[in-house]
Amino acid sequence: MSHHIVIIDDEKAQVDALAGYFKKKNFTISTAYNGTEGLRIVGDQAVDVVITDFRMPDMSGIDVLKQVKEINPEIAVIIMTAFGSIDSAIEAMHAGATDYLTKPIDLDQLQIVVDRTLEYRQVMTENRTLREQLRERHQLGQIISSSGAMEEALNIAARVAPGKTTVLITGESGTGKELIARAIHEASPRSHAPFVAVNCAALAENLLESELFGHEKGAFTGAVQQRKGRFERAHLGTLFIDEVGEIPLATQVKLLRVLQEQAFERVGGTELVRVDVRIIAATNQNLEEMIEKSMFREDLYYRLNVVRLNVPALRYRKTDIPLLIDHFLKRYAAENSKTITGISKEALDMLMKYDYPGNVRELENIIEQSVVLSRSDMITTKDLPATVKGGVLSYQRMASLDRGTLSEQVENLEIELIKQALEQAGDIQTKAAELLGITERNLRYKIQKYHLKS
Repeated sequence: MSHHIVIIDDEKAQVDALAGYFKKKNFTISTAYNGTEGLRIVGDQAVDVVITDFRMPDMSGIDVLKQVKEINPEIAVIIMTAFGSIDSAIEAMHAGATDYLTKPIDLDQLQIVVDRTLEYRQVMTENRTLREQLRERHQLGQIISSSGAMEEALNIAARVAPGKTTVLITGESGTGKELIARAIHEASPRSHAPFVAVNCAALAENLLESELFGHEKGAFTGAVQQRKGRFERAHLGTLFIDEVGEIPLATQVKLLRVLQEQAFERVGGTELVRVDVRIIAATNQNLEEMIEKSMFREDLYYRLNVVRLNVPALRYRKTDIPLLIDHFLKRYAAENSKTITGISKEALDMLMKYDYPGNVRELENIIEQSVVLSRSDMITTKDLPATVKGGVLSYQRMASLDRGTLSEQVENLEIELIKQALEQAGDIQTKAAELLGITERNLRYKIQKYHLKS
């Protein structure tokens, strides 16, 4: 496979010399004479290595490095300069540079650095596979990650698991909050007992209280017999309350009492039911803002927020994307009896640059769809859904978004993503909301707000 190198330098002679050298070594070469043009290439094409000058008229090599890592953290960046110093070398390495070379460039030395970089990337890819196998072998749950942000969340989960402390998990929809909750339960002394989950957003307001606390026979029309709620079913185990911000204020009062006393009455009953349940709650909403608007009880918030664990969005943990792609490819290839050997470099690059409003759940859907539709043993850009292709903003396109205020630009992008989701979902709002990682009610509000038509 030909590796793609982008060379960025305002000195044409230097660019030509490096480009000619690496072309003879069978590398694919792109050249740019300033940082802006170089970043545009990185944004539009699949790139393995960027070699950039440290000082250029429009931006520094450090600026190029930082923006390359934002576009795709998997791309290696080598910085070269005629102004070699300890301070600039340290700055470059701290910012994530692979190496730092001073001019005049020794081509043999640069070749060694490039080869070593590509070999290192290959080893890291193999290590990811080994780590995933190790996780499965030791049954550490279905959480796949190598990013620092996610590892911090997993460390908190590991430390809190042995106790009974109430945990509040925050994060956008589709980030894997329930997986974290299950991992905490499985690593706790309660793992032998039930893990019971309830999604408050999926239940009508008049059914939620009965679902949580159960009801007595005759409590309301249709209550033909006594029914145990989720709290009783989770006795001695763990109750996962998802989308806790959707609980009505009246039901919040009863939930607060259970947290304080570990006791409650079923709907329509007077008998006090005592339970021993660990509570793990989750939300994608800002509960502090809801408290200010009198939509969520402050005393309940402090009861739930004993230990807080934030699950980062996938766009902030892009180093996890290759791991997750590999995992989902194997799963859905097996489920669909298809032989999929991997994913093309161009398709992987496109997936690395996508922002995933629906987070890991959306990535999983993308890979499942690609596997089902693929006509070969390799996933290519042709197999990726239109949402991904339309949602990947090239550097050139991003640079053109300088018209209007920040809020106007954000609204325009939100409108575009909603349109794409509705198109991919065939105008089925439930599916579109799932792709976007928001509730259907929130999607309906935005459709009305922006006067969008299905």
